[in-house]
Amino acid sequence: MRFSTVFDKIIRKEIKSDIVYEDDFCLAFKDIMPKAETHILIIPKDRDGLDRISSAQKRHEQTLGKLLLKTTEIAKQLSLDGYRLVINDGEKGGQTIFHLHIHLLSGKNLPGFH
Repeated sequence: MRFSTVFDKIIRKEIKSDIVYEDDFCLAFKDIMPKAETHILIIPKDRDGLDRISSAQKRHEQTLGKLLLKTTEIAKQLSLDGYRLVINDGEKGGQTIFHLHIHLLSGKNLPGFH
């Protein structure tokens, strides 16, 4: 049985969000608890069982590829000069909303991975 998440409510416009991009496939909006100067969440409108990245199956190949391409389009639209993409997986991986989403982070003082 499919459960509803806060992201599903945002997609249905039951909860307001600061939308930066929307089409038939995905929705991108500002994170309400940003971890960077720019912090955008990009979500597929149809989860199709993608509650987390580790749930991905062969049938999700096109969805995952398209989601990454849309993310680069959104970064260009926002004129970001460098950015980081993050996908948390599961509670131990820091995931709090179980609807696959990509964090698009950019701005000053973004800590690096060395």
